[in-house]
Amino acid sequence: MDTAVLRTYVHIIEEGSFAGAARRMGISRSLVSKYVSDLEARLGAQLLTRSTRSLRPTELGQSYYDQVRDILRNLDEADDSVRQGAGLVAGRLRIGAPISFTLRVLHPHVMRFMEENPDVRLDLSLDDGCIDPVAGGFDATIRVGMLEDSTLRAKQLGMVDTVLVASPEYLAQHGTPTEPADLANHRCLYYTNTRSAGTWPFRHQGETIHQKVTPAFSTNNGDMIRTAALEGQGVALTVGFQVDEDLEAGRLVRLMPGYGLPELPISVIWPSSRNMSAALRAFVDFLSKSDLAGGKEAGPA
Repeated sequence: MDTAVLRTYVHIIEEGSFAGAARRMGISRSLVSKYVSDLEARLGAQLLTRSTRSLRPTELGQSYYDQVRDILRNLDEADDSVRQGAGLVAGRLRIGAPISFTLRVLHPHVMRFMEENPDVRLDLSLDDGCIDPVAGGFDATIRVGMLEDSTLRAKQLGMVDTVLVASPEYLAQHGTPTEPADLANHRCLYYTNTRSAGTWPFRHQGETIHQKVTPAFSTNNGDMIRTAALEGQGVALTVGFQVDEDLEAGRLVRLMPGYGLPELPISVIWPSSRNMSAALRAFVDFLSKSDLAGGKEAGPA
């Protein structure tokens, strides 16, 4: 059987739609539909349950996906081992990364990697959530923030600052907080993709204060936090690369300079259960040598 058919089926399950699979395969949606119809006819079984609003695998379809995904992964690893033995960095590489970090920091490094490795077919998926490379079918994912303990392998690439900010207009109307407890009387803009349980951490005189905040606005997207802060909607705790230009231009003001805020690691993580392909090794090595943190030192591998 043509592996393109099997890869298309795997992509349908991972993307949750024919359209998503078509984009990943670079083919038409009608061809995706034909592949599925032909596959179901060949197997004599229904693999997908389709409606106007959803698409999901049947019980047999889920089992088939699990097996085919592993077969294709083993095939790709076999191909990669041969390429690696021949000194060739090539093949498909699927990477997950945060939206804001990629658009503001990572994208020029990705472009350079592609220029230096023209035989690598890079599939970059942007999502601000904590993407699991195993469940998402990724070769690796990039994270900004503390990592949870897991069986995944990780390499730290650098550190980024966090800053507390608000617009001059907001401060003129609501006053300027000078210590963490003041935040109880302010509108707080809360980024939900954190493990802080509704608190913001501050360091002062060797002590860490976990200040409880009541969000006036919450979102899982860093650009929306920045936009809300610029529009005078409240006080935001965000990463430096998100607002550095706004602080320099005076569109935002840095608050509570006497209180320290944690730095967050930039990491690349990948499944420990898989052999590291030549393309992934080249990608991790490339990022390790890149200045992703504006000169901040990366931690140990």
